[in-house]
Parts: sequence; C-alpha cells; structure tokens
Amino acid sequence: MRINVLKIFLFLLISFQLQAQQILPFVENFSKSDYKGDNQVWNVAQGNDNAMYFANNHYLLRYDGVKWEKYILPNKTIIRSIFVDGDRIYCGSYKEFGYWKRIKGKMQYFSMSKNKKLFDGNADNEEIWKIFKLKNTIYFQGFNEIYCSTKEAIEKIKFPTQISYCYVIDNQIYAASVTEGIYVMEGSKFTKKQNWGLLEHNVVHNIEKHNGVVYFFTKNNGVFVAENNTLVPWNNPLNALLKSQVIVTAKFIDGENLVIGTGLQGLYIIDLKTNSYKNINRENSLKNNAVLSITIDREKDLWLGLDNGISHIEINSPVRIFSDNSGILGSVYALSTIDNGYLFVTNHGIFTSKDNKLAVIPNSQGQVWDIYKSGKQFIIGHNDGTYIYDGNTSLRKINTVSGGWKILKSEFDNAYFQCTYFGIAVYENPNDLTKWKILKGFSKPIRNIAQNKPGELWAADNYRSLYRIQYDENYNTTKIENISEKNGIKNDYTVKLFNYKNEMLFLINRQWYNYNSISEKLELNVIFNKYFQNFSDIVPIEDDSFLVARDGLLYIISQVNDEFIWQFIPEKYYEGKLIIENTKVHKDKNNLLINLDDGFVSLQLNKIGEKVDNVTIEAFYQGNLVDEDTKISYNQSVDVNIIPEYYGYSRPNLFYTLNGTQKMIRVKSGRVILNNLSSGTQEINVFYNDGKNYIRIAEYHFSVAKPWYFSFWMILVYCAVISGSFYLYYKWNKIRYQQKLLLREEELKHQKKILEIELKAENELNIQEYEKHILELQVQSKSSEVAGKSLSIAKQTEMIEKIQEILNTETDLNKMKDQIKKSIKINDINKHEWDIFENNLFEVNKDFIQKLSKKYPVLTPKDIKLCIYLKMNLSSKEIAPLMNISYRGVELQRYRLRKKLELAPEENLLRFMFTI
Repeated sequence: MRINVLKIFLFLLISFQLQAQQILPFVENFSKSDYKGDNQVWNVAQGNDNAMYFANNHYLLRYDGVKWEKYILPNKTIIRSIFVDGDRIYCGSYKEFGYWKRIKGKMQYFSMSKNKKLFDGNADNEEIWKIFKLKNTIYFQGFNEIYCSTKEAIEKIKFPTQISYCYVIDNQIYAASVTEGIYVMEGSKFTKKQNWGLLEHNVVHNIEKHNGVVYFFTKNNGVFVAENNTLVPWNNPLNALLKSQVIVTAKFIDGENLVIGTGLQGLYIIDLKTNSYKNINRENSLKNNAVLSITIDREKDLWLGLDNGISHIEINSPVRIFSDNSGILGSVYALSTIDNGYLFVTNHGIFTSKDNKLAVIPNSQGQVWDIYKSGKQFIIGHNDGTYIYDGNTSLRKINTVSGGWKILKSEFDNAYFQCTYFGIAVYENPNDLTKWKILKGFSKPIRNIAQNKPGELWAADNYRSLYRIQYDENYNTTKIENISEKNGIKNDYTVKLFNYKNEMLFLINRQWYNYNSISEKLELNVIFNKYFQNFSDIVPIEDDSFLVARDGLLYIISQVNDEFIWQFIPEKYYEGKLIIENTKVHKDKNNLLINLDDGFVSLQLNKIGEKVDNVTIEAFYQGNLVDEDTKISYNQSVDVNIIPEYYGYSRPNLFYTLNGTQKMIRVKSGRVILNNLSSGTQEINVFYNDGKNYIRIAEYHFSVAKPWYFSFWMILVYCAVISGSFYLYYKWNKIRYQQKLLLREEELKHQKKILEIELKAENELNIQEYEKHILELQVQSKSSEVAGKSLSIAKQTEMIEKIQEILNTETDLNKMKDQIKKSIKINDINKHEWDIFENNLFEVNKDFIQKLSKKYPVLTPKDIKLCIYLKMNLSSKEIAPLMNISYRGVELQRYRLRKKLELAPEENLLRFMFTI
C-alpha cells in the first residue's frame, strides 16, 4: 500500500513538473466581479438563442457574449440544475422546479411545481439536481424521487434507494445509486444492473457512451468501462492519477478527445488516439481547480462551471497559448522550435521548454535579443556577447559582440551581418564566428538592417535616421549616407525596414518610401501608402505574407495576385502582452509563433480565418428591450448589443456605421453606447471585413422621439400660444387702430378747420391781391389811356390854339391856308414822342408782357401791342389810330391773335387778357 501511495505521489510530482509549462488552449475566465453573482456554478447550458445559461447558486445567469444578466427565483432558493429545451430554460431548486422564458429582453419564470403538493412526505427536503429529456418527457431528478413532466401531467416516482444522478444511455435512464450500483428505469419501475458490482459504494458522477463503449466516471475510483456486460477499469495511464483527483464531471468531444473535470486539479483534456493529455488548472489558466460542470457550445468549445467562477476554453480554436505564470521566463524577445520543445531568449536569459518542462540554460542570464537558426545550431545575440547553442545542452560564447539585436545572413555575400550597440559587425566566414569586425566609420547603435543588392546595406538607428552603407569586397566601408536627412525628413524616429519581394521599403513618419537608385532620392510608395498606414510594427513571415501591428491589433497580410488579404488575429489572445517594436514571428511548419511578454501565441495557419456567423442586434433603453412600442426620448442614450453567434476564435471582427456615415467603427466588446441621440430613425449597419471588403451582415433600426418641446401636445400649446398671441396682438392693434382713427378723426377735424380758416384767409388774401392786381392793371391801363388821351388832347388843344391865332392874325386867305397846314403838321405828334409813349406803355405792362411771351412765344411785337390795348379796354376804333391801321385792319389783327392764342369762338378775348 505504501509503495502504491509513493508511486502515485511521484507520478503526481512528475506530472506537475511536466505540465507546469504547456502550450494550451486559450482560457477566458469570468469571476464574480464580472457576472456579479455567487461562487458555485452547478450547471451550464447553451440556449437555442446561443446565449450561455448558468445555475449559479441563488442566480440564473445569462451571458450572450456582450453582457451578463442575473435573475433570482421568486422563493430565492438555490438553483442546482438547468436544462434547455426549445425556448425554455428549465431549472430545479429546493422543492421547486419550472422554466424560464425570455420575454421582451428579460427572463421570466413560470413555476411547474407550485401548489401541486409534489414535495410532501419523504420529499420534504428534496432538491432537483438534474434535469433531462427523454422522448417527450422532461425529468426533474432529486436524490430520492424523480418527477416526470408531460403535456398532460406531472408524475412523481420514488427511487428504490438514494440516487446520485440519472443518465440517458441508448434511450434508457440509468440511475446511479450511492451504494447499490446502477438501476435501469423501465416505466415507473427500476431494475438493478447485474454484474456491475464494481460500482457499488461508488458515487458515479457521469455515464457516457462513446464508440459503442459505456464509460462510468466515479468520484474516487477512476473510470470504468463496460465490456461484454461486465465492468473493467479503463485501460489508460491517466486512470491511476484520476483516482486521487475527485472526478466531478466528464464529456466526450468530437470522437477524439475526452475532457474530465476534477474537484482538485482542474480539467484534463485527453487525446484518445495518443493517450496524451493536457491539464488546465489554477497554476496555468483556471481561476479555480474545482470543475463542477461542463458543456460544449456550438463552436465546439468548452464552458466550465467552477467552484468559484466560470471558464471558457477554446479547445477548437487554431490558437494555442504558452504562458509562464511564475514569472521565471520573463519577456520573450525571440523564439524557435527545437526537438521536443522550444528555445526562448528573454530579458532573463536563454530558456528551453522540452517535454513541457521549462528550464533556464546555465550561465545565460541577462538580456537576450535574437535567435538565428543556422543548420542545426542557433546563433544568439546576447547583451554580453554572441552565443552558439547546439539545440541540446551545449551553450558557448563565441565572441564579445554585445547587444546583438539582429543577425542577417547575406544572400549576396557569404557572410553574416549583426546589429549591435556599437554598429554593424561582419562575420566573413560563417563557419567561424569567432572572427569578426565592425564596419568602419559607423559606430551608432543599430536596431535593424536589411539588404537587397550586393555591396549595400540599409540600416535603421535605434532612435532615428535611415542609413545607406556601401562596402567593397573586403567589407571596407566606401560610403555612408543619412538618407532621411538627405531627403529633408525631419521626423525620422523609429524607422522600419521591410524587404518585400526583394524591394526595400521604409516606413518613416507614417509614410512608406522606396529608394530610387537613379535619382538617389526616396519616393513615396503608392501601394503601401494606400493599404498600410499607421503601423507600429511590420514583421515578414514569408515572401508573400507578413504580420502587421496597428493600434495594438495584429493582422496577417497575404498577397494573392494583386490583392492584399487581411486576417485579423483576435485581440484577446495577446491584449496587453505584445512587446512593442520587438514583435517577431517564427514559422514552424503550419504554425506561426508570436512572442509575448510571458510566452508566445501559436496560430495554426490552415485553420485561421474569419467566419461570418449570424449577428443579433438588441437595443436597450433604460434597461428595457427596445421594440416597436418603445418610446425613446430625445437626447437620451441607448445601449446597443451586437451579438455574434460564436464566443471563441470564430467570433468575427465587426464594425458598424451609424445613420449612413462612411466611418467604420470597430465593435470591440460587442456593446455600443449611443449618446445624445437626435430625433428620427436611427440606422445601425454592422459589417465584417473578409480581408478585401467590408460586407454588411446585419442592420437595425429604431426611432427616437422628438424633443418634448416638439411633442404633439407642446405643438398644440405652441399653436394655442401663437394663436392667442396673434389674437391679442390683433385685438390690441384693433384697439390702437380705433384709437388712432378717433385721434386721426379729431386731428382731421382740427386740421380741416385750420385748413378752412387758412384757405379762407388765403382766398381772401388772393382775392384781395387779385383785386389789387386788377386795380393796378386798371390803373395802369387807365393811366396809359389817360396819358395817351392827354397827349392827344394837349396836341389838339395846342393845334386849335395855333389855328385860332392864325385866323385872328392873318387876313390873306392863301397864306392863312398855308400857315394852318403848317401848324397842323407842326402840332402833329412826332415819332420820338410816340416812341416814348410806347416805351412807357410797355414798361407799365412789363409783367403782363413777360407772362404772355413765356406762355405764347409765337406772338409778334405787334400782337403783344394789340394785347396791351385790348387789356386797356380800348375799342377797335380807338386802337386803329394808335396802331396806325384802319378799323378793318384792327379786326383782322384781332382774328389772327385769337388763332395764335388758340381761343374757342365762344371765349371772350378781353376777358382772356385779364386772366393772364
């Protein structure tokens, strides 16, 4: 007995050492702080809606890959079991069972046992620990009784003895008792399985049938298999170990693997073909070593319900993780494969992992930068010098070239070049690395070098600048140029060199350049600037593929014909673990190994690729699912959950746009919070990138109400206020208008009176003026007339007096006649006196003449003189001698004057003259 115990102890110790550092599937852990629940997770199941459901003590947990939901039974008892059937999530608890159903985004519980008196008598303390379905019946199993639910009724059947769990094998229900072995349920009766006595006094925690063989997983005595109706221990080296691990649950996967959950050492994943296994536990991945439940999701990955937490293990993913949780390994700067393991160079030294055992190579401590495999040996650039490792046990220092960042084997010269702290070292003889020299004239710390033609090297400084170095056949430097400075590039920090298909490309200040050897100038590379900008790192893989890092995310780029195909590596595998600007890729057959802070991530190339799965979009407003009846207020936030079908590697890298914008926004966690939403229809389109294009795979619409101040009732209020305002304004204006009218009327009355007074006064004044003017004209006319007549009378009087004097004095008749004729001629008015008379006449009638000439410019002076005489009220007979014409001549002149004045026949010429 002691020997067996010792063997088991030694086996356990060895196995722990061997499994201390393994390459394992990626494990995603969820703690109580994530799902805000209790410790134990008794049961796990995936619903038809793809969500994962968990029986977590007092809570039913629901996780859709985006958010956690938790629900509690009405009686607040512990949920021990769940089972999915259609859209129902059945659950069992203390003296209670029923089902949950998701309605409007929330789980609602419907009790099936309430008020049915199913738990009377011996079932008073019964708990439902397992639920399963056979044909059309749902079974709720306790330890003492089983409850069979059909559409018609619920039947209670008592077990013959205390039962641990029931299992369905070949459409039969196997009831595993605690002490009496296995019973087969037939109708309402139980028949004990004979020849299976090995299971008596064994607690059976699972029964599975695989490839025609029934496996029994016992709590403390390992695994048994049924052969020829008898039981025998499972013939597997792991079976002895499992006896001490407390088997809790087990499940077969895809015909080749078996997973066993234990209570002490986590999960075992067993390859049935090779009998090899991996142990995932607290030391390497899990948060807890007690695995209470296991389920397989639609992606064929595992979900574990732990004694404290939940784990998602991507066993079907092309990604595997090597992680050192002890911290001994340090940050991995480069790695390579060796026989039965891996070779690492880290900031702690040089390590090997062989047969899952991590070990440091003696005397290798310190910062190590690079590995270059040459044949069967490895050249290693160390902080203290350059080393050679034979891939087995021998490590030797071959020179003191310190800080070997990179070793480049020239494809044009039979030599090695090595980047160092002090320049570039040259090994002219690859078979004798003890002999080396530094390229003269160049003593800067060089981080990277590349070559695409003989006699020329391109070098990037550790800090800044791009250099072109030319050398002769003896490796003597002939020319060194600072190309970035020569081309006027001021911001030339952290230059990247990339030799792609024998073309040198340089990434400087986020721009890609290539070198024109004819013009000796850098030129922008059109293709790479179009597709590959804002990279923090670029690492070659093969001639037509490379790895890029952008915004902390990794992509594998491969060129097919003239197109670049992008393959996204999900962030969760390396988040926060990349060694910035020191990412390296090692290709091992069909796997890519990428270094990380604490190990590396491995990608199986023939399995990688993004799948387009079904995407469900749900929106929540104030905690409630948005549907057609939801009224979302203006300027509020809405949580949008973009839920892919898968949880593991097949979960696509999604992007979304809002309301038709062109900007693609990455969906990182599946949750999008839309804040300050404007009114109207909101449109979300979800895309994935197939490596070439963005392809829309889902869309979602919801409406946001108008702001409260644009609501229907507020619009009515606005209309009422505006209408009232217009009405009041109208009434106010009407009153004002009426007041203005009254005031205007009063003003008009006053103005009318004033105007009447003014007009009356003005008329009187005008009449007075007119009368005065008429009088003046009459006076002037009379004056002229008097003057004329006075002149005529005076002359006539003078002439009469002269004739009388002649008559009185002269006696001679002939002489008398002569003197009388002479007197008449002498006393006649002379021309000069007549001119004076006419001038006086014109001067007196000056205003009349001006008005008449201005109004009738066609009038002659003779016409004007006639007008003056007419205004003087002289008759034609009186006018005739004044104008020295006959009476008929005056009448003819008057006629012509009327024509020129355009007077109608009925108009009076004299009266017309007074109007001018």
